[in-house]
Formats: sequence, structure tokens, C-alpha cells
Amino acid sequence: MRPSCAFEEEAARLGASRIAGIDEAGRGPLAGPVVAAAVVIPYAAPIPELNDSKMLAEEARERLFSLIMDRALSVGVARVPPEEIDRINIYQATRLAMSMAVKSMSPLPDYLLIDGPLSLDLNIRQRSIIKGDRLCYSVAAASIVAKVTRDRIMLELHEQYPQYGFDSHKGYGTKAHMQALERHGPCSAHRKCFRGVRERLPTPLFRE
Repeated sequence: MRPSCAFEEEAARLGASRIAGIDEAGRGPLAGPVVAAAVVIPYAAPIPELNDSKMLAEEARERLFSLIMDRALSVGVARVPPEEIDRINIYQATRLAMSMAVKSMSPLPDYLLIDGPLSLDLNIRQRSIIKGDRLCYSVAAASIVAKVTRDRIMLELHEQYPQYGFDSHKGYGTKAHMQALERHGPCSAHRKCFRGVRERLPTPLFRE
């Protein structure tokens, strides 16, 4: 099943003309930022192979990223770093990244299609779509932009901290990552409030 343009068409019937799909990448990893993307892209002639980023191989994501960036009318991308995630929690950090991505767009969209059960504190009409990255064309486009952007950030972090293997697992809690954490302890790229990291801090972040 490919994402459809039904949500965009419904928003257009309500009078919207700048319809942005919004998604994030990186809620689950133990390291790196959470990244959100907002994409306004023409949907009358959709890119046939566009899909949820999780359903695509890396090579396909990179190719589609370039196509999306070429065809999009507007793209906004924002990141929230690990220290802010620790301060406000990953749920609020995700909402913050999404809001920042939308606010960075010019002109602002007039309708938001948001992946997951999330709402944003923005004075813009919006609709939350469970599994939106699989069902909605614009959200799927945003999922690819967010994922590719975050993967590139993790490759940069790998250059700074090669001992953790961020280039392969992108910060997720794989066996190799957990072994590296056990061996080296957390670095500044790690989310100190996440289980698997906080137990390995030299000084406990929280009292049990």
C-alpha cells in the first residue's frame, strides 16, 4: 500500500492551499537529536515510489530526498538536541521540533497534516493522522526529509565519536551500541534521561 493524497484533497476542499505534511525522525534512539520536517509538495502528480521512510532502503531514501527537495514548494526542518530532550522529555521535544519546522517555512502553511496522535500549539488548522507516514503523501515526504537529515547528522556525530558506531545504528539501542556504552560510557550526544544511558552516567542524573 502506498500513501494516498486523500488527506490533501480533503484539506483543499476545506479551502486550504498550502498543505504541509509533518513528521519526525529519532524519537526512539539513545543518542542524537530528534528531527522534524514539514513539507508542502504538489500532490496532483505524485512521485509514484514515495513511501514511509521506514519502508525504503537507504539508497531509495536518498534519491527520493533529492526529488522531494526539487519538487517541494516549501520545506522546513528543525532539530532539538539531546540536552533539550533531557530537559523537556522526548514527547515535548518532538512537538517543539515540529513547531519549529513549520515556523521556519515561508510562507507559512495554512493546513497541517501531522503524523501520529500529536497536536501543535500553532494557530493553523491541523489534523493528526495515526500512521500518517504510511497513509498520507505529504507526511510520507516529510518522513523521508526528516530521516535523511537525521541520518546525515548521525554520520557527522560518528566523525566526532567513532567509538560508538553511530554510522551504523544511528543512535538506536543495538547490541553493539550498548556494548560501546558499557565500554566508554555516554558522550555529549547521548540522551542522559533515556534508559540504557542514565544507568551508565558517572553521577546518577535522577534519584530512584
